[in-house]
Amino acid sequence: MIEKATVDCYNESELITGWFTMIENNLTVPFATKILGVAVTVERIDLNRSEQIVAECRRGGDKQSVPILDLPLPTPAPGGAEWIQAYRQWCGEA
Repeated sequence: MIEKATVDCYNESELITGWFTMIENNLTVPFATKILGVAVTVERIDLNRSEQIVAECRRGGDKQSVPILDLPLPTPAPGGAEWIQAYRQWCGEA
């Protein structure tokens, strides 16, 4: 998975974009999870201005971006969550 996400990437920006593309294309959204004990819905994955991969979370009318590295995954995990785990491993977070 790591090789597939990073093939033909020549700098940090391209590497992050490669990971973002694989996660965005494979992760089943929306899905429910909890952040600090509060139920939220992950509506989509995005790349912010700082080139962080983030989950766009919503609860009612409130919306918050959460770095994908910090996002708690529910049990069972949504389809495609293995890409988040692979990204975490690549980042040294797993």
